Amino acid sequence: MTASIPYEQARRSYHQAGGVPALRSDPTPVAQLLKDWHPDHGQNARIPLAVGVNQGDACQPELAQQLHANSLIDDIDIAGAQMVTTDVLVIGGGGAGCAAALAAAGQGAQVILATKLRLGDSNTVMAEGGIQAAVGADDTPQLHFEDTLRAGHFCADPELVAQMVMDGPDVIRWLIQLGMMFDLADGGPIGGKLLRKKPGGASAARILSYRDYTGLELMRVLREATDLHAGVSVWNRCPAVELLSDERGRCAGAVIYNLEWRSFVLVRARSVILATGGAGRLHLNRFPTSNHYGATADGLVLAYRLGARLRELDSFQYHPTGIAYPPHLAGGLISEAARSAGAKLVNGLGERFVDELQPRDVVASAILRECAQGRGIARGGQVGVFLDTPALEREHPGILEQRLVTLRHLARKCGHDPAEEPFLVYPTLHYQNGGVAIDKHGASSVAGLHCIGELSGGIHGRNRLMGNALLDILSMGRRAGRKAAESAGSAFTGRAGIGHVYAWQRALMLAGLELDRRAPRLFPDYANFDLRADASMRPKAQAGRVAGVR
Repeated sequence: MTASIPYEQARRSYHQAGGVPALRSDPTPVAQLLKDWHPDHGQNARIPLAVGVNQGDACQPELAQQLHANSLIDDIDIAGAQMVTTDVLVIGGGGAGCAAALAAAGQGAQVILATKLRLGDSNTVMAEGGIQAAVGADDTPQLHFEDTLRAGHFCADPELVAQMVMDGPDVIRWLIQLGMMFDLADGGPIGGKLLRKKPGGASAARILSYRDYTGLELMRVLREATDLHAGVSVWNRCPAVELLSDERGRCAGAVIYNLEWRSFVLVRARSVILATGGAGRLHLNRFPTSNHYGATADGLVLAYRLGARLRELDSFQYHPTGIAYPPHLAGGLISEAARSAGAKLVNGLGERFVDELQPRDVVASAILRECAQGRGIARGGQVGVFLDTPALEREHPGILEQRLVTLRHLARKCGHDPAEEPFLVYPTLHYQNGGVAIDKHGASSVAGLHCIGELSGGIHGRNRLMGNALLDILSMGRRAGRKAAESAGSAFTGRAGIGHVYAWQRALMLAGLELDRRAPRLFPDYANFDLRADASMRPKAQAGRVAGVR
């Protein structure tokens, strides 16, 4: 990487300019910009998978290591473990998992929701920008459909996209009925029109939000509804470490590990819904991440080992505006709400170098190019470009205090006033574009297994539009929950176990892969967590206690 411009020099140039610079002309075609600078491309960006149903398909190398790994457990680890039964087992306590649990319980199914951290601890609460839904008089689901396909480079499944955008207005009505707050146009009274903003890559103002912490507000109402629903039993701090299968290869439940009591429990379920989120905490390509602590690709690993087909495993979204300085906050997200409101990106020469409302992959690639070619800004061993929040405040007085509340709090953590000094930003690993291939009900290629939210693939193609993630988790979460509930009350047949694990181990050996690497990782490397060591410390006094807690 070429030497960058020192921060103080760039800061002086910025203040001397005194206004928003004109956008620099750039003749580089978008396709070439992405090919040259996006982390999904390059000589070492992908390798072929060596085993499994996607054998030979391209995959990000570090993710491939996880997919090539052995199980965390074998039969001896779960010998004598307690078994409980339920109609529907939801694994994951974010927005997708809660939506699925509520939908299934609403159909009369008995639901257990097991989550690795606590209910609501997920990427959903970190979705600041808003949710897309075509509710404006100047907008239509057709435009939303076209924008989504275009932004995803036409790699998404059109049927899944069409279903999601058509669900949009009803999802918003449902959220309002649950008690969610949305910003209203002109600060109008309750019952006024919803405030709509135009996101990057969209052809109409379609983002609905609550200030700049929409995901937190959304998760508030979902968590309350889930926690209070009599049909849903919530198990906190209970990650899934393996799926159960029957003699026919059908998903029959999961092995849950209770982190508090250091014990395994087998959950036999008529239907399983995986909603475990993405892979940001694997820090792919050595990028910082905006993801929450539990985002370690658990669901992908478990589903693939059981035989679920995956797609677009070499495609990830790097959000353009992660914090670059101070280093201890690197990767923290600065919402696209700032750029949607008018904040500009400025390099060390004082130039605007990209249209800030281009799709995220384009904006991120442009920032990476500026930094690599020496026009970035160096500070404290970090490099990035300016996000010009002072100019935004001058143009819209009070916006930082009234609409971009989270951004202002974030600036205080960074040690500056966003109305006076710009942020230093750099792309952060943000979203897993691909995942488990699903149908219109979220069903995978393995019978009995549904996969929803960031874990799934096909809805966003190779790049996701801002605001489509929250719509996706609610649209597909509700659909998967209702479909899974159809199995309620049916008889259990066959035996549930981990026989597929031994078939997987044979496949690893035939492919010449080691058996010592184990996955899912459950927590980032810096957590220093070892499941086997932790399980061996199980307090004897806990033996025989019910494994799940509400």
